[in-house]
Amino acid sequence: MANISRRHVLAGLGTAGFASSLGGLTNLGLNNAWAADTSGYKAMVCIFLKGGMDGADTILPYDQTSYDQLVNVRSSLFNAHNFNSGASSRNRANLLPMNPNNASRFGGRQFAMPTELAPLHAMFESGDLAVVGNVGPLIEPTTRAQLDNSTAVLPRRLFSHNDQQSTWMSFGVEGSRRGWGGLFMDRVVSSSPNENRVFSTISTSSNDVFLAGENVSQFKVESSGVSEPNIYATRGILGHNGADDASRAQLRTFLAASDRQSRNLFEQDIASASAKAVQNTEQFNEAQQNATPFTAAFPGDRVSQQMQAVAETIKIRQFLNVSRQMYYVSVGGFDTHRVQANSLPALHVQLAAAISAFRDAMVEIGEWNNVVVFTASDFGRTLIDNGDGTDHGWGGHHIVAGGAVQGKNIYGDIPTPELNNGLYTKSRGRLIPTTSVEQYAATMGSWFGLNSSELGGALPNLSNFNTADLGFMNGTGT
Repeated sequence: MANISRRHVLAGLGTAGFASSLGGLTNLGLNNAWAADTSGYKAMVCIFLKGGMDGADTILPYDQTSYDQLVNVRSSLFNAHNFNSGASSRNRANLLPMNPNNASRFGGRQFAMPTELAPLHAMFESGDLAVVGNVGPLIEPTTRAQLDNSTAVLPRRLFSHNDQQSTWMSFGVEGSRRGWGGLFMDRVVSSSPNENRVFSTISTSSNDVFLAGENVSQFKVESSGVSEPNIYATRGILGHNGADDASRAQLRTFLAASDRQSRNLFEQDIASASAKAVQNTEQFNEAQQNATPFTAAFPGDRVSQQMQAVAETIKIRQFLNVSRQMYYVSVGGFDTHRVQANSLPALHVQLAAAISAFRDAMVEIGEWNNVVVFTASDFGRTLIDNGDGTDHGWGGHHIVAGGAVQGKNIYGDIPTPELNNGLYTKSRGRLIPTTSVEQYAATMGSWFGLNSSELGGALPNLSNFNTADLGFMNGTGT
């Protein structure tokens, strides 16, 4: 029989239905000591857009020359948008022009958002949001010439959904075990011994690798609170009415006794983990139930409901004893191989409304300056359309929002929509990233309180790039 460690047993408790309530209990001790600055409160909120969001249909060229170039190379897609109609959101007259403070670096080129992103456009213009252009997984700076002569050192399995989602989150293909969100939080909880690591990494969606660290694991929440662990919610055992409270008390007593009395270390660990899951769930739900509801209104779609859960959790963060939190939100539907003109605008509406409502909620409780929201996605899309859709790309454009963001600026690069400018791959016009995911992450990590050594430990290829901080966060680089 293969040797099975206590760590593996605890890590596998997810099959019992209560791993998301365990938090850091699945780890048997902290590793190295770190020195992250954990003064005050800060939170990072990742919104992962699954499927691969089309950056060129999100941040559009607005100057006439560049707009015409995009229409020419994507004629079928623009026709699907019925762009010549006065009612089309892709008609140049209806686009929302952006007025970045750093417009001079683009030499007269202009950019715009479609009307579906009107709330995000307003946030950009007010300085609450920035755009980071052409971000993607890179091991080192990469050029078209290197690709053409096969000398480029590339991430594995480019253009594969599962592998590139994992690479964005962990810098490794599907099956990787540690994500940079979790590794950031490892440094925080090691630097702050009073930090409650159970509530430091919060997911509102799937159990992806982004929040997985050595010493932290995700805690799952929903807008209605935390689902009870299966061991705690088995109705046949706990009853169906007022007897529930007494049954729960008996269960807690039983688990505590099992932890103390068993001579088997595995049984002790499982009983302790089960008891802790119950305690964590009760602590969270009690704090949330006692909180005053927001006046900010969140729509009923999936991404807005997740962002509401994030906002509600931040609101009770003092009761959870955390100074830093990492959140993971995800929404699907961005794999727009077909009918993109119908599907992407609807997704844009939901995304913009969710972020805008979240901003309003954070302003309401005075935390907007302490939170950064950022998007991530499998990849961008091909510049060349396939009719009424687009195919898997590489680099893509992303947004960062928050009171601490150096907003109303465009960072990175948004290349002209010209296939022969050397900034796209030979095949299908995939953007070659000019900003790595690690640079994107490091800029936020520096604001979050991590020092250069801690960032380097969490972001393995960061040292391959000349600039570690892109400057879009207040108090970091320029």
